[in-house]
Formats: sequence, C-alpha cells, structure tokens
Amino acid sequence: MTLRRLPETLVNRIAAGEVVERPAAAVKELVENALDAGARQVDVVLRDGGRAFISVTDDGCGMTPEDLALAVERHATSKLPDDDLVNIQTLGFRGEALPSIAAVSRLTVASRAAGAAEAWSLSVEAGRKAAPQPAAQPPGTRVEVRDLFFATPARLKFLKAARTELGHAQDALRRLAMAHPEVGFTLADEARSVLSLAPCDGELFEARLARLAAVMGRDFAPNALPVEALREDLRLTGYIGLPTLNRGNAQQQYLFVNGRPVRDRLLHGAVRGAYQDFLARDRHPLVALFLELPAEAVDVNVHPAKTEVRFREPGLMRGLIVGACRHALAEAGHRAATTVAGAALGALKPHAGPGLPTAQAGHGGGTLPRGLAEAAAAYHAPLPGLADAPAARPAEGLDPAAPGEAGSEVAEAYPLGAARGQLHATYIVAQTGDGIVIVDQHAAHERLVYERMKQQLGERGVVAQLLLIPEVVELDEGAAARLTARAGELAELGLGLEPFGPGAVVVREVPALLGEVDTQGLLRDLADELAELGEALTVKERLEEVCGTLACHGSVRAGRRLNAAEMNALLRQMEATPHSGQCNHGRPTYVELKLADIEKLFGRR
Repeated sequence: MTLRRLPETLVNRIAAGEVVERPAAAVKELVENALDAGARQVDVVLRDGGRAFISVTDDGCGMTPEDLALAVERHATSKLPDDDLVNIQTLGFRGEALPSIAAVSRLTVASRAAGAAEAWSLSVEAGRKAAPQPAAQPPGTRVEVRDLFFATPARLKFLKAARTELGHAQDALRRLAMAHPEVGFTLADEARSVLSLAPCDGELFEARLARLAAVMGRDFAPNALPVEALREDLRLTGYIGLPTLNRGNAQQQYLFVNGRPVRDRLLHGAVRGAYQDFLARDRHPLVALFLELPAEAVDVNVHPAKTEVRFREPGLMRGLIVGACRHALAEAGHRAATTVAGAALGALKPHAGPGLPTAQAGHGGGTLPRGLAEAAAAYHAPLPGLADAPAARPAEGLDPAAPGEAGSEVAEAYPLGAARGQLHATYIVAQTGDGIVIVDQHAAHERLVYERMKQQLGERGVVAQLLLIPEVVELDEGAAARLTARAGELAELGLGLEPFGPGAVVVREVPALLGEVDTQGLLRDLADELAELGEALTVKERLEEVCGTLACHGSVRAGRRLNAAEMNALLRQMEATPHSGQCNHGRPTYVELKLADIEKLFGRR
C-alpha cells in the first residue's frame, strides 16, 4: 500500500467527528466563540433539534472581512497571541470549531466589527468556501448552520429524536449560562421559546445565585449553602444544596474550572465523599462549584471538545472540594430543605373539587344568600354545653406547666419549639412561635447517635461497654469471616468480637452509646454492609459507614413512647447537632409547617 496525504476536506470531516458529535456540540462551540468575543446577549434558534438549522447570534466585537475569511480555516485563531498553550484565558483556542462545522454542513457567517460601517457575510458548503459578500447585520456576529452532517450522512443515523437533541443543546447552553451570569441567553425552536435568561446584575455571588436558581430550579436558591475556600493558589466558590434537596441522578452537579464548564469524575467522587454521611447511595445532591487556579496547574488541552481537564494535583483538588463542602454542611446546623414542607403540604391538600365558599369576612370567601349564610352560621356555632365543659386532660406524661417542657412559652422560642405530644409512638409534634414541627423520632435520634459516635471516634475511640454474659451469634461462614477480618476496625467502634468456631462469633463488648441492642440483627447488618463496601473504601470511610449501621440499631425505635422531658431533650439536641435535619440516609428528620400554610389548608387564607 502507498502512503498519501488525505485531501483537506476529508481531514476536516475527520476532525469534525471529534469536535461536532451532535448538534449540541456545534451550539456549544458557537456560543463559546460568542462569549470569547465579549457578547452580552446570545440568542440560539434550532429547527429539528439542530439537524435542519442552527442559528447563534451575538452582540460581540464582530469580525472584519479579512478575519471572516480566515475564521473558517483550520487552526486559525485570535486566542493564542503568544502561542502559549499553558496560559489560556479563553474558552476556545484550538481554531477547529468553525472549519469542523463547515466541513459537514452548509455554513453562513455574517459579522460586523465594532465601529464598522458595513457587515460582511461568508458561506461555506461541505468545506468549499465562497468569497465574502456585503450583508445586512447589526454589530456582532450571526452564524447559521443548515443541514448539519449532510456531507457525512452516516452520522445522522446516530442522532436521537429532535426532542432529545434539543435537550442536549439546552443542557450545553445552561452550563455556559451558569458560568456567565452577566450574559443574557435565549434558546428557541420552531414552535416555542425553550430557555430565556436575562443578564444578572449586582455582585458576583448574588448574580451567580440568581442565575443558578433560574437554571437549576426555584427550589435551589432557598436551600443552597454558600461555599468559599482558599488553599494555596486554589480558590473554590459556589453553592451546594442541603442534603434533603436531592435527585435520583447526578445531572444537577456542575463543575467549572476557570470559567469553563467541564465534566470530571473528580467532582462526582469528591461530592460523593462530602455527602456520604447524609445521603443514601442512590441519591445525589445539587451542586455548582467554581474552581479558580493558575493556568499551569490544569491542562485544558486534553480533548478537542474541551469538556475534560487534567489537574496537576488531583488529590489537592479533591481535598479542597470535600473539605469546603463538609464545612458548609456543618454550618447549616439542623436545617432541612424547604421542599420537605412543600411536599408535606402538597400531600395534605385535597385534589378534588373546589373549596366551599363561606360568608365569614376573615376567610376570603364570597357572599352567600341570606338563608345559606344563616345555616352556615348555625353549623359553625359551638355545640350546646361545650363552652361549659371541663378542660381536656393533658396527654399522659406531659406537664403543660413544667418549665422548659411542652407548656413553656420560652421553649416555643427555640427553632424546633416545645413538644406537645407523640403520635403513634413514632412522631413528636412540637409547637413553635409561628407553626408546628413534626419529628420522626427514630430518624432524628439515629443522626444524633451517629454524630456522637463520629466525635468519639475522632477523639479517643468509641467507648465500649463490657457484656456480663458474652453473646454468641451464629452466621454463615462468609459473614463470620468478614466480621472477624475486620475485628480490629470494629473494636475502634466499641464492638469487641472474636471467632467462635466455623460460622459463629462471640460478642464481648458493644458501644456504650447504643444501650440495649439486638446483637444478632446488628452483626448480620454489619456483615452485609462489609460485603457491599469491600475494599473500595479507606479504613476511615469504612468505619464511618459502619457507624451509620450501628447508629441505626442504637437509636430510639419507632413505637417507643417518650415522656415530655425526653421529647424536649431530643428537640434541643437536634438544634445543637450539625446535620440533624436529615438522617444518615438523606431522609428528613422533621417537617416544619408554618401557621400561614396550615391556615391555607383550611381555607382561612
């Protein structure tokens, strides 16, 4: 076989396979060019998911006719003035986007430079360039892409439905919009406006939160925790969501490196590590983190799509992210997401039929006919003799007059209020100054025990309690082997055990925090936990996972009756314990309902 140089048009099509894999990739490249040009407004229009038509219009600096002709040539760029591939200050720098798109489509670029009297247009069809022509165009640039991949029809077979491709383009635009809150963005298809984001004014943190709320949903802003950390030359800022605001996938986790949106396993691993105490393994938090670091500490020239980066010190990056996120979560205290109360109210609201009108002025209803009004008034009147009835006896174990307990006005001033009773021996109902709080006693106490175990583990090891009579637990041989192999690690948690023949262990010590515990059930759960964890986690991470299982077995169980002092003590401990707004599995430990919301349920507002 004879070596030969490939034609330029074929080289461009090969390059386009890496740069422009789908319409969303073309949108991303064109919008990045607009941002590099200093645009403050970027408008995107798609038809047929981008297959038939893509238009990106900006109000940036524009191009002269000479620049226009050079912009569609391979590796022609204005973004590397010193030929320095390390100190890159722009989103684009490879000079591949326009020629790659032009190689597989019908491309038209119209541009008018700032201060120029006229605009110019240039057309390229499957890599064949025409001469620039005068055009009508306001200051800025407009790029139109028609019949994407018509020159490489095999690629069309791999595209999804138009709706799916539109969703990918929307995701690409949203990521860029989060990194640039000062810029306005719109996205439309042939039928409707899909995305409309106005420029956000004000200080960077405020503008960024406003943009994140517009992109990630209105629930994010009231449930977001600010993150700010500095280590050496690295600066991490952004917002992370409370653990009780979570999703079933990691699509709402965003990382930006020097203003560039990237997809990196480092982020997901670090975020998972930061939230491992607060979420179940199949739930994922909402985060948007912005990392600023010297250009020489990160390589952005890893892949033509520029969505991957390589850090010089990945361990330092992971430590920074994990530490900053954990600090922010600790600062949140016992807060739970506002969506918890919203979900509870949504479940309580009736779904059938309109509310009944009322004649009472304070209830927001219309005016009833005189006969109906009188009947309604009679219906709402007290039953005969009710006003003279003796007061109801307090619930067993509650003393309304006891200081610091249910009847104390001082206790109501606490964030979680004063306990008023217990329902189904599982839920504590507390009254606050402006509403009520419902606490899941098992979930709340599980978090308290877990945090105390972690604290003891970090300080001196968990205090163990010696059993008067050691307990023999029979298991299958594999489970017993896993437990005895980890006996040293479990001893740090206050659980002392030894092998006791094949398929059995003898337990001599249990953590003092747990009190009475079902030893057999605990060891079976621990054996299953260790089988799932395997060798993937460090010793410390394994210990923290096992702590969660121990805490679950040692906490106040559902079905146990508590007296007023115990209930109020639980509430006060929750207020003083970090992360007590959710249990170890990410479920909320309490629901707070404001009085105004309760009044809405009954039509009083």
